[in-house]
Amino acid sequence: MGSGKGSPKFYVDLIKPGRVLYELKGVTKKLAFDALTLTASKLPMKTKIIRRKKRLNL
Repeated sequence: MGSGKGSPKFYVDLIKPGRVLYELKGVTKKLAFDALTLTASKLPMKTKIIRRKKRLNL
């Protein structure tokens, strides 16, 4: 017959405190802040936007 599982309706993943979810590079500070604020509003948890103080030479 079939496996009987059906299609998944959602995914679950464990995110521990202190984990970086998104990094942005090559955009203005305002655009990055606006994008991350919009993204954070869609997540079902408290988030914090942080900024690297010193630029690394990579």
